[in-house]
Parts: sequence; C-alpha cells; structure tokens
Amino acid sequence: MHYHIWLIGPDSSYITRLCHRLSLNPDYLVRRFTSIALAQTYRPAPSAAPEALILDGDGHTDALPWRLIQKMRERLPKTVFYVLTSQLESATEAEMLRRGVTDYIEKDSASIERLWQALAQARQRPAAAQAPAPTPPPAAEAGQLLGEHSSIQQVRELITKAARTTITVSVSGETGTGKELVAQAIHAQSGRAGRPFVAINMAAIPRELLESELFGHEKGAFTGALTRRVGRFEEADGGTLFLDEIADLELPLQAKLLRVLQERAITRVGGSQPVPFDVRLVVATHRDLAAEVHAKRFREDLYYRLLGLPIELPPLRNRGHDILLLATAFVQSFSRLNQLPTRPFSPEARQRLLGYTYPGNVRELKAVVELAAVLAEGEHIEASDIPFRTLPAAAQPATTSAVATATAGAKPTNGQPHFPSLREQTLAIMQHSLTDLHGDVVAAASRLRVGRSTLYRLIQSGHLQLPPN
Repeated sequence: MHYHIWLIGPDSSYITRLCHRLSLNPDYLVRRFTSIALAQTYRPAPSAAPEALILDGDGHTDALPWRLIQKMRERLPKTVFYVLTSQLESATEAEMLRRGVTDYIEKDSASIERLWQALAQARQRPAAAQAPAPTPPPAAEAGQLLGEHSSIQQVRELITKAARTTITVSVSGETGTGKELVAQAIHAQSGRAGRPFVAINMAAIPRELLESELFGHEKGAFTGALTRRVGRFEEADGGTLFLDEIADLELPLQAKLLRVLQERAITRVGGSQPVPFDVRLVVATHRDLAAEVHAKRFREDLYYRLLGLPIELPPLRNRGHDILLLATAFVQSFSRLNQLPTRPFSPEARQRLLGYTYPGNVRELKAVVELAAVLAEGEHIEASDIPFRTLPAAAQPATTSAVATATAGAKPTNGQPHFPSLREQTLAIMQHSLTDLHGDVVAAASRLRVGRSTLYRLIQSGHLQLPPN
C-alpha cells in the first residue's frame, strides 16, 4: 500500500533534496504543489488522500498563511501535518499546534533525516492518533454563485440541466468569476456526487510534466519515475474532471487529449496498455476559444469535442446589487472563521463597493472585503477601510510599486479615474518582479508562483521586457 505524501513549497534546492530522499522509499507516493492555494484545488480520490502533508514554511514573503493552513487541516483532519521552517521565532510551537500542525521541524543539515524518522514513526501510529481532534468546521464559505441577478439565475438553470446528463460542459468568463465553482456545483448535483471531483489548472503545471499529470506514468518511464503513478483521468474515474485554463494546452498535447476523449481510454507515459476511464468532463478558460482556433493556437476538432454545453459567467461589474450580497456573505464567513466581530457595511462603504469596476471580479471582491474586515475598528466597515487595487498582504511587498507604476499618470476619462484591467495589473506585477530580480526568470516564476514557460512566452511576445544587463 502506498503512503501518500503531499509536499507543498516553491522550487528550491532544499525541496529537491527532500523529494529525492523521500523517493528512496518505494512505498512513498509524493505529490508536489508549489503553493497551499494550488493544493486546495486538488480533489483526490478517497484512496489517494494524503496520510502526511509537508509544508515549506519559508516559501512565503510574509507570515505563514494560517487561514489556508487551517482550511487544509479542516479538510484533511486525519493527515499528519509538518511545517519546515528556519524562522522559529515567527510562530511558536503553541501557535502551530493550536492551528492544527502536528509538528514543526527546524531546517538544518539534519532536518531531512529527522523528517524521514518522523514519517516512519507516524506510519506506525493508529490513524486516529496521527492528528489533533479537528475543530468544528465553520459555516460553509459563501459561494461565488450566490446572487439574485438574472444572469446568475440563468447559470444556475444551466447547471441543473447539465447535472442531469453526462454532457461535457465548457465554462467561460473573465478571471475570478467562479468557473471552478460551476464545475463543483455540476458535480454535486449529478449522480456522480459520491465519486471524486478532480481539478487541474493547465496553466499551473510545467509543460514537460503535464502529460504525466493528466495520464500518469509507468515505473521507469523517465528519470525519477521510481514507481507507477496514476494520472488525473484515472483519479477522477466515475466522477468529474475539471480542466481549467484549457486554452493553455500546447498543440501536441491537444492532439493526445483529443485521442483520449475519442477512445475513452488513456495510456500512461512509458506504458502500452490502454486504461479505460469514465469521467464527466468540465473545461474552462478565460480566453475566447473560437478566436484561439482562428489563430491556429487551438485545434478545431478538439474545440468542437469540448464545446458541449457552454456556460458563460458574467463579470461582477454587470451584476448590480449582487456585489453587496456577496460582500456581506464573504465578510460574515471570514469573520466567523477568524473570530472577528461581524461588522455591517456603512452606507458610504456600500456606495464605494457599488462604484468600483472589479477587474478581478468575485475573487477581487472577496480579497478586498476580507481585508476591510481586518482593518475596520468601529461598529461598521467604513468606506476608508476598503482598499481597492490592493493585493492580499502576503503579495504586497513585491507588487505595490508595480501596481502604482501601472496606474501612475493614468488620465481620467469623462472625469472618472482610470482603473487598470486585471491583465494590466498582472503584467505590471510580473514586470516588477523581473526587474527587481535582475531578469532571473526562474526566481521570478517562483516568486509569482507561475510556470516559467508563461514568463518566457510573455517575454517572447513583447508583453514583458528583460532589464538591461
């Protein structure tokens, strides 16, 4: 029986050495994630849930993201949870244990060996004793599909229709509108609800690893493939597979995906035997797939194979007073989770929320009002507590000046301030990181938590510039 281990942390020599050490045990099946947020999106089959989770606590620009750690602990109450850190002063042992961490290990020359021993001991303990008793989970977090606007009601109707069948569903919409939530809702309402929901972001996986991620690989298929690995199609067997950012799939792999969908069977990398699967497929993209086909960047035959039932999510700026409904739900959920007083929005704050364009859509609204809940000190959340165009605190040091640069000198239009689009902000943040790191693409990709190939493509297309030597 495999012992499933999740390893979370950006690429580093330490993580590479740790992976190599863990791979020496043929019973260990290690899955890498570059961030907790990415691990949160992964939905394994029950048999593939992790027995151990290892977090590189130094892979963050600020304090450890306790809210995400706590949510992960609530989702995986029986998993042993280790934090590796060289900054013990930033979080005491009592605080870590209160947050659900099983143990922390200080990084030094012997830390990998100590972790090896800790894992061996954890495997010998009964499952019930491996983790502290979980605290009762908070009320379900407000979903992005809350709303009374007619466009959202139409989306919910399409979700209900899709759930009755096995038709492929293609979800489109701007970044942050809630495309994965649509996939989860379809899965939850379908006859497959008791089976796995597996999500993969095609843009977040290095292209050289994507085929193995999707289809799995056999032992010895390539250097480092010490055991057979099941891919996402097999993990989702009987359930739902969500392929996010499908337009980022490169043409050679598009051809392989088309063949897999036609034959309803995958062949693992390095293997020869077809493995049948039964999945409901939901795909999503923020791009115009028809335009991608016209530009010869996406196969026309695959486009028609995936089109199925199209669902288009409206941008938040077009949903009127849904903004206030969502903002209230997010604040209530966040306040309960963090034991903060639940403050209502003042009339001025409500007007401020309604007057913004939300280039980041619901995802941006959620980040903004959660920060407002932290900043507020009076009986209400005031307009001055709502900091638009400010990213979450963990990313702020590397991005504030970039956003300021992107918006500096913007001329008002018809007396109104210019709000940069999400793409403009993102490119400005990427450019700032490249400049700040003297053109080190690998380091910038690690800081931004994006694939190196994404940065190289933007550099080649002229959207990003390498700083002069």
